[in-house]
Order: sequence, then C-alpha cells, then structure tokens
Amino acid sequence: MNPSYAPERLRVIIPVGGKATRLLPLTAETSKACLRILNRPLIEFSLLSLANQGIRNFIFGVKGYTNYRDLHDYFESGYGFSARYDIKPRVHIKYQPNIDDLGSADSARINMEYYNVKDPVFAVQGDNIFDVNLKELVDFHEKKGALMTIALREVEDVEGYGIADINKDMRISKFVEKPAPKDAPSNLANTGLYMVSPEIKKIFKEEGVKKIIKERQRLDFGYDFIPYVIKSGRPVYGYTLKGSWYDVGNPKRYLQTMQDMLRGRFSSLKDFGGRISEEERIWVQGESTESMKRRKEIIKKIKQGKIEVEGAVLIGRHCQISDGVRIVNSCIDNYTKIDKGVVIENSAVMDRVIIEDKAEIKESIIGRHVTILSSPKKQTKIDAVSVVADDVTIAEGCKLTATKIYPHQFVKGEFTNQTLMPG
Repeated sequence: MNPSYAPERLRVIIPVGGKATRLLPLTAETSKACLRILNRPLIEFSLLSLANQGIRNFIFGVKGYTNYRDLHDYFESGYGFSARYDIKPRVHIKYQPNIDDLGSADSARINMEYYNVKDPVFAVQGDNIFDVNLKELVDFHEKKGALMTIALREVEDVEGYGIADINKDMRISKFVEKPAPKDAPSNLANTGLYMVSPEIKKIFKEEGVKKIIKERQRLDFGYDFIPYVIKSGRPVYGYTLKGSWYDVGNPKRYLQTMQDMLRGRFSSLKDFGGRISEEERIWVQGESTESMKRRKEIIKKIKQGKIEVEGAVLIGRHCQISDGVRIVNSCIDNYTKIDKGVVIENSAVMDRVIIEDKAEIKESIIGRHVTILSSPKKQTKIDAVSVVADDVTIAEGCKLTATKIYPHQFVKGEFTNQTLMPG
C-alpha cells in the first residue's frame, strides 16, 4: 500500500451547503448535518466511523449562516468530539473560508486550494450516515489507478439518486444525476462518498470546468463534475459499498434510519450508553448524580410494568416518565417530560419536549422544546409521518395526520396532509 495513503494523511472534506428542503420543517432553522438523531447530531456518526479508522483531519465545507453556526458551535476545532469518544491523537476540524461555493464540488475546490491540500481527499456528504471500510476503498482506488472512485450502492428504487453505469472492470462509463426510473442505466446509486486523487486540483482549473461554472452558476459533484471527468476520458471507478449507508433525506427515511440503528445495524455505534440488560435493546442514559437518579426511577418503573417499553428504545438523560406510558421502537431525547398514559410508537421525540396526559404520537418526529397539550377528555393525536419543528405548542385535542408544522407556532384544530407556516 502506498504510504501516502496512510489514514492520518487523508483529508476528509464534508460539503454542507444545501437547504435540505426534503427535511423541512426540521431544517428550517437547523443545519441538516446537526439535526438530532438518537440523541446526537446526525453528522457525528459518520465522523466517528472515520475517526475510528484513523482519520484525524476534517474540513467542513460550510455555506450559509445556519450551517456554519450549528457545526462550528457544536464541534469547534474537534477537542470536545475527541474527548467524548476518547480519540487519541485528537481530531482536527477546519471550516470553509467565508466564501460562498456554487455546489459540493466547488466547495471541495475552494477548500483544497485554501488549505493547500496535497494529500488524497475523501469527500463525503454531510447528510448521510455511513460505515465504509476505508482501507479497502483506498486499496481499490490505488489498484485501479483511479482519479476518482465513487462508492456505489444497489438500490431497489432509483428515484432521487445519481445512477452509474459500469463495465466489468468497475469503471464508470456513464453517470446520470436523478434520472427518471425508465432512463436509469442501472440500479447502482451514488452514495455521495468520493475518493479523490490530489490531481483533481488541476482539473478544477481547466477551461471546461470554468465554462460549467460560468454557464450553470454551479459546480455540483453529481450534476456537473463527475459527468465532466468521465466525459474527458479520465479513470472514474465504482466501488460497491458493503457497510451501512443511510440517506437521511426525508422524514420517512429519518425514521427508518433511526429504527435500523436502534436495532444495531450501524457497526460503528451499536451501544448508546446506559443499556438496561443484555437481552433487551433498551437504553436509559445518565451520567451525573441527578440524571442517574432519574435513570433508576425509569428502570424501576419499567421492571414493575408501570412503564411499558417494547422493541428498541433509547431514552436520554434527565427524562421524567409517568405511569401508564407506552413506548415502542422510539427515541426520547434529554430533559423530556412525559405525562400519564402517553403512547409513543415508531417516533423520534427530541429534547426538552413536554407531552401531556393521554397524547398519542405514532410514526412522527417531534422537534426540540415542543409542548403537546392533551388530557383524557381531549386527547391529542399525531401520526402518519407528521413533523413538528422546534418550539411549537400543540393545543389540547389537536389531530395531526401527515402534517408539517414550522417552528414557533401555537397550533389548534385538525389537519391532514397540510403544511402550517407562521402567519
């Protein structure tokens, strides 16, 4: 193996520039990369997977205020992340200079130039959760003499993905971004994970690339850069990804990813801390004296049958859960208060949520600092992949079915298949 491909020399660039429209209203005021899933920011899982394989240098290709603010405020230069997971030597995180890019490939161009990157680059999407065997990918890339290697995954439904056509040798002959199903050349989807040789810096300076930027006002990997590189006859290869890969692209996929990970299908992190027994996939987290006290209370109630827990469930720190509550295949974040007789099934409840008596939440996502008013006489019901964004109050007796609520609102009434925005 070429010594230049040692993991500590590999640079990881993570472009985070999109508006994440498919995940709205959850991303109305939050960077998709920092959207909470299983009690931590989405991007943290992929960072951990790479750091566990020796990667130490990350660059967040941030565009826009929200993306920069959320990522920088949480990760800063990587000290806290390294301490949390005991990563030694520590991880170093840098950020895109204050220049707006014109897409994911343009972000890679800006950062490679600014940070004078001479090493190979692993470019990954900020909204995916993945487990990739880096050594295997790097060996494949080297052996093929590829300029660029794209991690591909077989998918049943090609909609919404970039699709590659490959020959027997795994060389990509054609790449189509988000084709109509009838026009898809194969079922091999682009996972947004790219192994790139340093020579790519020269290609960014070519007239053909400058022309694309000028004409389209964009330089995206999938739409623009990959097709250009393939067309120019350079070696672009497809590597079939074996590990887990989740495109957390919309609320339905978010919930599927959460369930899969709770069931232990993400190899880099199968234990979330505070597992209550070997037999069950139930976690009740707690670290400090106060949170351990809450943890003990919850476990005692589960053992006495006062709280019913079924399937794989993660409960965060400092939660208060009353008697008669039923939780199935769900995640409840920190500082959440759940009153009597509440039912939560196949759902994600983020931190600091208050859920009053007898409310029912099924197949839905509840954002941070939400209050759900409810009573035995006027039950509140939320279901069918409804999404409630941060800082919303839901009135007593409200019924939400497949409905999206934007942040900072008071909502009352019955809604089906609607989107409620302030004003």
